[in-house]
Amino acid sequence: MTAEEIAALDKEVKKLKRIASEWASQMHDLVEDRLPAAYLDIPGIAQSTYDACKTWADASARLAAAQKG
Repeated sequence: MTAEEIAALDKEVKKLKRIASEWASQMHDLVEDRLPAAYLDIPGIAQSTYDACKTWADASARLAAAQKG
């Protein structure tokens, strides 16, 4: 990968981390403020949080591999 490609991937990893953090925040808010009444929201928020974290982890692994060369 070129230095530009690595920089773009780094930027993408940061964006994906922010998105994962936003989903985690929604999960936290659900637990803190809305349960038990909003228990039906658990599966959807949990899946979205998992997916966002997995996407970040995959991109982070690609970045680490690219930085190693």
